[in-house]
Amino acid sequence: MSAQPQPRPSSGRPGRTPAQIRADIEAQRRDLGNSVDQLRTRVAELTDWRTQAREHRQQLLVGAAVVGFAVGGLMMLRRRR
Repeated sequence: MSAQPQPRPSSGRPGRTPAQIRADIEAQRRDLGNSVDQLRTRVAELTDWRTQAREHRQQLLVGAAVVGFAVGGLMMLRRRR
């Protein structure tokens, strides 16, 4: 005796009309469009190096000083040899 495969339950609300389905699709499309726009704006903010440099000026100066001391120390060590 072979068992018939059971149909998979749909992941939406049962009994919706085609108009309701279309309205849900349009609402999801709008939400997705808004999310993409927000993401695009956020990416633009995070990749703007001028704004990042202005907002993180102190960290950049400390990092530059550390690198400068490290390079200067290495140059002094090489000169002594």
